[in-house]
Amino acid sequence: MQPFELPDFYMPWPARLNPNLEAARVHSKAWAYDMGILGSKEESLGNPIWDERAFDAHDYALLCAYTHPDAPGTELDLVTDWYVWVFFFDDHFLEIYKRSQDMVGAKAYLDRLPAFMPIFPDETPPVPTNAVERGLLNLWSRTAFTKSVEWRRRFFASTKHLLEESMWELANINQERIANPIEYVEMRRKVGGAPWSADLVEHAVFVEVPAKIAATRPMKVLKDTFSDGVHLRNDLFSYQREVEDEGENSNAVLVLERFFDIGTQAAANLTNDLLTSRLQQFENTAVTELPFLFEEHGLDPAERISVLLYIKGLQDWQSGGHEWHMRSSRYMNKKEADNSATSPFMLGGQNGLGLSGLRLESLAAALGVGRIKNFTHTPYKPVGHVKVPKFYMPFSTTLNPNLEGARKHSKEWARRVGMLDSLPGIPDAFIWNDHKFDVADVALCGALINPAGSADDLNLTACWLVWGTYADDYFPAIYGNQRDLIGAKVFNSRMGLFMPLDESAPPAIPTNPVERGLADIWSRTAGDLSATGRAEFRRAIQDMTDSWVWELANQVQNRIPDPIDYVEMRRKTFGSDLTMSLSRLSQGGEIPIEIYYSRPMRSLENAAADFACFCNDIFSYQKEIEFEGEIHNLVLVVQNFLNVDILQAVEIVNNLMTARIQQFQHIVETELPVLFDDFNLDESSRKKLLEYITKLEQWMCGIPIWHKSVDRYKEFELRNSASPIVRLLNAPRGLGTSAARLGGLIGTHNPFASKSGVTKLS
Repeated sequence: MQPFELPDFYMPWPARLNPNLEAARVHSKAWAYDMGILGSKEESLGNPIWDERAFDAHDYALLCAYTHPDAPGTELDLVTDWYVWVFFFDDHFLEIYKRSQDMVGAKAYLDRLPAFMPIFPDETPPVPTNAVERGLLNLWSRTAFTKSVEWRRRFFASTKHLLEESMWELANINQERIANPIEYVEMRRKVGGAPWSADLVEHAVFVEVPAKIAATRPMKVLKDTFSDGVHLRNDLFSYQREVEDEGENSNAVLVLERFFDIGTQAAANLTNDLLTSRLQQFENTAVTELPFLFEEHGLDPAERISVLLYIKGLQDWQSGGHEWHMRSSRYMNKKEADNSATSPFMLGGQNGLGLSGLRLESLAAALGVGRIKNFTHTPYKPVGHVKVPKFYMPFSTTLNPNLEGARKHSKEWARRVGMLDSLPGIPDAFIWNDHKFDVADVALCGALINPAGSADDLNLTACWLVWGTYADDYFPAIYGNQRDLIGAKVFNSRMGLFMPLDESAPPAIPTNPVERGLADIWSRTAGDLSATGRAEFRRAIQDMTDSWVWELANQVQNRIPDPIDYVEMRRKTFGSDLTMSLSRLSQGGEIPIEIYYSRPMRSLENAAADFACFCNDIFSYQKEIEFEGEIHNLVLVVQNFLNVDILQAVEIVNNLMTARIQQFQHIVETELPVLFDDFNLDESSRKKLLEYITKLEQWMCGIPIWHKSVDRYKEFELRNSASPIVRLLNAPRGLGTSAARLGGLIGTHNPFASKSGVTKLS
């Protein structure tokens, strides 16, 4: 029996079939025999991985004919060969290494494969020794050199991730470990192969994403949402085969089933809800972010057409992939008898986690009407005090003895650059005054997350925290409630002027306290950095300020973010990378920058950042939702997405925090030793890296202590913290908002002081 009833899928694009299907079937089978994928037992311990009957039943040519409906015959043949190879690799790795749990053999096998993907034609690959190597070498030579070097590098990276991160799956099987939901989504993109498919779409439609926009947020989100949609859909169809037959534990349905402690059907419905949300994020990004992107980067008509053809190719893949899953014998795709009449979750019935798929209806799912709830949030809704749960915290920190000096220094600095002045022309209106500065006490946060720093180090840390927090309050006060996207983009574009990479460049003239503060503190920090360190540090700051524009764009739409988009952007709005960059830089240049970009270190830092971000979201929930009219808070995102109340949402967020810290501990225990060996680090570098890990632990520990210690989140402070003039200036505008503006004047709401910035001291 099937473990669950397949839910009703949202699929906004029709599937079409390529007329060259039959030729591709004939070609791909002949190619599979030539490579030894069919007809050879040499790599399968005497039993073939596939026989011809299984190959025909899987029908990868049908997959490619659906996912690339407009490709000419020769291109469809090539793409089909790639998919034959990638599915064979997956099954070959399962039979030879996953079932036997041969970690040593698996690593040696995977380490050879990148050599068969040379970036330049004059590189000589090794002699292949098995069907996977033969197929990869053949395909790479037929594919890579028809595209630019930039595309080759992207495709190489996607293919390498697809191959190498299979070790992550194998390690989890060995340890009988199931990933947490955030970790799973991140890793599934690497090991699942859809980013690889997205790169191959560029080849199949004969375009390239212009290099100057390939790394921008809109293009990355389009690729990531495409990938998540492909993977979540595949997990639904393959649950029975993977979990029940293969002993696999890398499946979203299983991950959600275990994390939320719900039944398989509810987990399948929730997986489908997430799939739907990702497809709708794809649509929203394409419609609302691409027009700005085209103008800001000055794309010519040909480049714009290339991007639109690429997006159309991704849409074709989604719809075609779904149609193939419904037809392939590889998957569970039989629709069982309708049991809705006996379901306890009828129209007007129960709501709650994982039940939306049972509450109806095919038409509603097909139209995606559930997205409406993302746009119907009422700002400044009274929510009352939220009880802070007990956090899992295995780490400790101490208080830097230089705290009082840092408090004094950072306040004098803030006054000097104008952060404590009233707004020009409005004497009683301010972003911060002395009281608001003292209530935030960001120097205390610095003393907790940097307990061993010298007086000078702590002064610098405190000033960066002050700057980031003030800037994140200044930005929405001036641009947010006015919905001034153009002004916000101009403000953001000027940030780079005050962070020159060339020390000899003439300084720009600052026009406000944010710019004055940044110019001053950048000069105090960047002078001792290498060129690479300066560029990395600047990127971290720009990522943070860029993310504030993303928040404003959502506020313009009154759109509660998609949960995955929120989590990934929250690290930027929080200023996580800026804080971590300061810690990295304090370790000196002994540790190669490549280590920080390795998958274990990025996973480690993301886990730490998520704990800190989510902690802030719990503490600042009333402040943001009731007093600031915010929509960017994980508790609210969880409430909206899972249809649960505040208490349930807080519990779920706390459970995510716990899971992320436990993942952090798991990486330190099991993956860091391997990383040390892979990079052949000497004793001094290992010690330095472990010191950095300790700083991350102190950061995670210090964040909740600071939140508990200050009055910034106390209700009495929220009701009395902003001046009436500023409330009026920043009250919401538009149809039906007069009551909210009146409430702001009499002190019911405080839409002025926004979420904060670096280590989002919100």
